[in-house]
Parts: sequence; structure tokens; C-alpha cells
Amino acid sequence: MDKQKANNLNPIVLAFVGDAVYSLFVRERLTFESDCKTGELNKLATNEVNATAQAEFVKEIISSLTEEELSVFKRARNAKKPTKSKSASISDYNSATGFEAVLGYLYLTGQNDRLNLILNKGNI
Repeated sequence: MDKQKANNLNPIVLAFVGDAVYSLFVRERLTFESDCKTGELNKLATNEVNATAQAEFVKEIISSLTEEELSVFKRARNAKKPTKSKSASISDYNSATGFEAVLGYLYLTGQNDRLNLILNKGNI
């Protein structure tokens, strides 16, 4: 998808895609790092794929986002959400939504190297 089309998507739709991208990334990493059974893997994944953990992740990478990524982040963070978090603060939930939108944007626009760099907290 070209960047203009991705920018025209509702930021919550970008976050919807980004949520799946992040969940798959975490599940894949956990699978390679451990020999746990699925129940334990699910518990480990749940510890990372939640609004509070994602908000902490954002704090580590926010200063390294490009202007383009920061724009996507802010649009999603500030967007009206159809649901509310059951277990996180509003601030954490909004930051997590922004983070997921950035991941969705990068994925949909085929920026896989940048996506992997961010997810691996590489030298961004």
C-alpha cells in the first residue's frame, strides 16, 4: 500500500493491523527463545501484548521515531476509540494505540526493515 493511502486510513484501523503484527512478533520471539508449552507461552505473550507493556515500550523508542511515524502515533493516540481498556490507564491505552498504529502503518507500507528495527529496539 502506498503511504498516502495508508495515511488516509482511520488510525484505529492502522492500530488494528499493528496489534496483530505485534502479537505475532512477540509470539514468534517467545517460540524461538523457549521450549515452553502453549499455555505458558500464552501467559508470557500476554505480559507483553497489553496496553501497559506497550506504553512502556513506546517510552523507550518514542525519541527515535521519524516525523512520519510520530505523526501516525499522535493521530492514533488522540483518536476517539470505540472501546476502553479494562486493565490499563487511559494514558497507557492511548499510547499503546499509537504504538500499534505505527506498526500497522509500517507493515502496510512495506517498511519491513524499519518495522523490525523498532520491534527489536535496534539502533533506531
